[in-house]
Amino acid sequence: MSPAPGAAREPDHPGTDREVPDLDHPGTDPFTVAEVAAAQIRALSCVDRHEVAIVLGSGWSAAADLLGETVAEFAAGDVVGFCAPALAGHVGSIRSVLLPTGAHALVIGARTHLYEGKGVRRVVHGIRTAAAAGAGIVVLTNGAGGIEESWAPGTPVLISDHINLTATSPLEGATFVDLTDLYSSRLRGLAREIDATLEEGVYVQFRGPHYETPAEVQMARRIGGHLVGMSTALEAIAARQAGLEVLGMSLVTNLAAGISPTPLSHAEVIETGAAAAGRVGHLLARIVRAL
Repeated sequence: MSPAPGAAREPDHPGTDREVPDLDHPGTDPFTVAEVAAAQIRALSCVDRHEVAIVLGSGWSAAADLLGETVAEFAAGDVVGFCAPALAGHVGSIRSVLLPTGAHALVIGARTHLYEGKGVRRVVHGIRTAAAAGAGIVVLTNGAGGIEESWAPGTPVLISDHINLTATSPLEGATFVDLTDLYSSRLRGLAREIDATLEEGVYVQFRGPHYETPAEVQMARRIGGHLVGMSTALEAIAARQAGLEVLGMSLVTNLAAGISPTPLSHAEVIETGAAAAGRVGHLLARIVRAL
């Protein structure tokens, strides 16, 4: 029998020996695919509910080993709608971690970026899956270019708000979602109880994959930005739509173009992330436990 329109057969995924809706088909409800993915995660992890989700960006991967006891880990490609990461510095797995508090965290190391050309639904699929898996809080992390000269590479920064310069949104149709306090002031307050020295600022998402020009960085500064990068904003919007409380954190991996005295490179991002991994990993683990 031929698959129905908007459906695809995915017999290699646990628990999906049936037609699974095609996430990329415009007639598919992306939340239905997220429900299927969440069911697969429950089957793979033997955990009924994950109360918190964490998306690991550049420089944050060490936190996965510090959060608690890993009860299950599997390749992102084993779950419907997820893709292997296209970027060095990102792990390609999903973990179920038992926190010391007794709660379970879903740790997503496979982030899809808008510049990969796979569509906005793929970019935010992990967030929708986390909500379907039971999460009430999501922690979004990233590596970012710093506009503030005083924020040296290796500085962790709380995201207080964002500016979306991608010219797109994960919301489809006449869907109106309030983004006031999108990056929860309550959760930022908890984070500062763990580390009172944490800076905070506005994150500006560009489409990428090219780095921003010095003029674009100056534009971002003038419209209120403190950090620039190529992720997070669309995921945060999807999280609010799904009813999740959001904590955002950037690791300054380099000074932005025109502020840095040297040309930008992804190698610098990886190097800074590796150097700061232990410190920010421990910080993130302490914050997640406090949530």
